[in-house]
Amino acid sequence: MNQIKIYHNPKCSNSRQALALIREHGHEPKVVLYLETQPTRKELQDLIQASGGSARALMRSKETAYNELGLDNPSVSENALVDAILAHPLLMNRPIVVTSKGTRLCRPPELVLEILPAV
Repeated sequence: MNQIKIYHNPKCSNSRQALALIREHGHEPKVVLYLETQPTRKELQDLIQASGGSARALMRSKETAYNELGLDNPSVSENALVDAILAHPLLMNRPIVVTSKGTRLCRPPELVLEILPAV
């Protein structure tokens, strides 16, 4: 895989900074505006698996919907968390970057440097 992909929200400063770092290092990524083009269930599950975490690890716990939906309860299943992200894409944390060297939630944005391939 040579193409870098970033799941991006242009309103998020961390996402903007990660995108800028990717470009500063000579790459032009495929930018996925995930609030407009939501990942499919399979794509989301693949992102979760590739990042080595869980759906909860890729969620924005500061979003109002997180508490309103009771997602702060540790007994909520992985499938229910995936369902919640699919129904409420704002719950997906960003930026998530996919490269040939791995998939990572890049918070702080400098984490993207660990997975950028050489130009």
